[in-house]
Amino acid sequence: MMNALIRAEFLRLAATRLWLWALLAAVVLGGGMVGLMTLVGPENFDPPAPGLDTEAGVRSVLGMLSFTVFLPAALGTLAMTSEYRHRTATYTFLHAPRRRQVLTAKLVTYGVAGLLYGLVLTGTAAIAFFGGVAARGVTPGMATGEVLGLLARPAVAMAVYTLLGVAAGALIRHQVAALAVVIGYLYAGEYLLMMIPGVKLLYPLLPGGATASLTGFSYVTDTMAAELATGPVPLLSPVGGGLLLAGYALVAACVAVLVPMRRDVH
Repeated sequence: MMNALIRAEFLRLAATRLWLWALLAAVVLGGGMVGLMTLVGPENFDPPAPGLDTEAGVRSVLGMLSFTVFLPAALGTLAMTSEYRHRTATYTFLHAPRRRQVLTAKLVTYGVAGLLYGLVLTGTAAIAFFGGVAARGVTPGMATGEVLGLLARPAVAMAVYTLLGVAAGALIRHQVAALAVVIGYLYAGEYLLMMIPGVKLLYPLLPGGATASLTGFSYVTDTMAAELATGPVPLLSPVGGGLLLAGYALVAACVAVLVPMRRDVH
């Protein structure tokens, strides 16, 4: 039954244009954004950043991919809430009454889809980055293997955020409300916490802080510290950030499975 449900979810995913547009967006965000920043050069940013011939400059450009996590999170949310919006959940659960199996199949399917999105995003970013530095005649401040390893981290983060989106859709069934909560939290929620002197210490333990730790991109904490004239919040190690994100993915999976089941029982 599980294999059949996973196949059905992949067939349903392939039949929609949403994820096709998502992959095209990954190409634009990865290749377009990173390519443009590489050609312009971080030393020409406002404020200026270290050049691409330094490790800090490479991280400042590639780390910008972290700001695109809203898209896989939104796609995961849509994957869950569309079942309720279009009233297909009734037919799905009638065909497979065991809710745990249905929702596990969704998590597997969209976790793989989120990873595919991340690989397309970072793959096109790698092509654009190396093409950009070659066009400018700049030697990157990191070896090729280190750059590829750095790009693998946001690819994994994209899969995690897809699962977080699925969990949000399971918890908040109304599609517009769920999207507003997910995108609003990613764009404003954690940054508002950073403005509170005492509470900002929690940022490294939040999803955004864990992502910054994993990717080694501390732009948010450094910028907020400069604006508030305070010291930057110390982030976790990349391994610690990755483990914390994995923990969030596990919690998200449990929420996505258990919440709809409890609602059906009640």
